[in-house]
Amino acid sequence: MPIALENPSPTAPASEPRLTSLSHGGGCGCKIAPGVLSEILKNTSVMPLPPDLLVGTETADDAAVYRLNDEQALVATTDFFMPIVDDPYDFGRIAAANALSDVYAMGGKPILALALVGMPVSVLSTATIGRILQGGADVCRAAGIPVAGGHTIDSVEPIYGLVALGLVHPDRVLRNASAQPGDLLVLGKPLGVGVYSAALKKGALSPQGYAAMIDSATRLNTAGADLALLPGVHALTDVTGFALAGHALEMARGAGVTVRLDWRAVPLLPGVHELAGQGFVTGASGRNWAAYGQDVELPGDFSPTDQALLTDPQTSGGLLAACAPDAVDEVLATFRRHGCERAAVVGQALPAQDKPLVVA
Repeated sequence: MPIALENPSPTAPASEPRLTSLSHGGGCGCKIAPGVLSEILKNTSVMPLPPDLLVGTETADDAAVYRLNDEQALVATTDFFMPIVDDPYDFGRIAAANALSDVYAMGGKPILALALVGMPVSVLSTATIGRILQGGADVCRAAGIPVAGGHTIDSVEPIYGLVALGLVHPDRVLRNASAQPGDLLVLGKPLGVGVYSAALKKGALSPQGYAAMIDSATRLNTAGADLALLPGVHALTDVTGFALAGHALEMARGAGVTVRLDWRAVPLLPGVHELAGQGFVTGASGRNWAAYGQDVELPGDFSPTDQALLTDPQTSGGLLAACAPDAVDEVLATFRRHGCERAAVVGQALPAQDKPLVVA
């Protein structure tokens, strides 16, 4: 759910620079491009995995999962980034909601968080830094968990995020690699946060657009824990920095299927298509396409604007669920019960074809 703010947070003091001016990129658009990341990790040695490690790095899943006993498994993840907005309180809220999303994406419920804080202390006031941490703490409070500690450093760019820990039943872990041919794909939130952030940085985002951006990016993906209770839900992930195309590809590759996206059914945030058509796209969108475009089949009339949206990095984006067709009504109802009113069926998993991702 979005976090209500009774007293709107103040903007930075006039003597302080805008938060976004201090970072070379913002939100999940800061992620290292998929191709570069693969190159970095390709020679990383991996020790034999313990049998109780239920989920590791093998399918680029959202979190690690370790079995504690027959009834409980620990979900462990971390996420942090540079500012995507200038308001310090909103930055903290977005970063925290984004980090907690990985626990929900495994079907788990968070139990506690640790703060990761890197700030240019000679540039930002302690009041501004405190507002960032307060935003994160308030989101954690809404999720029902404490920020139980953390670590701080003095850094050139402002960085904030969380280590997030949660619990899930070992038999109810939802991986990103368990989709089955015939499954329908349901997306929990509209796309467009990356486009909004690009427009914001250039002073072209309307107050209505900013409000929509904050509402989406601070909406907790609490539906994940309830989706894990539905037997018809086979796979789950969240759509973040690698965009809808990238995370759908991870789902397809992990399961050995082809994902077919119905682009006309994909929900977009208000005005996003127009903004993207005006050139308000992030650099990460192009880097995403360069990394995995060869694995995507597009229609012949697919526009550059639509391609930019397909690869638009989402910060605290929606969950992407793969479910049996007879479960889709219950899945949609679950999303809507958790405040995701625009959840929609956006595609289907098919037997493997030449390309793992086909856009209709």
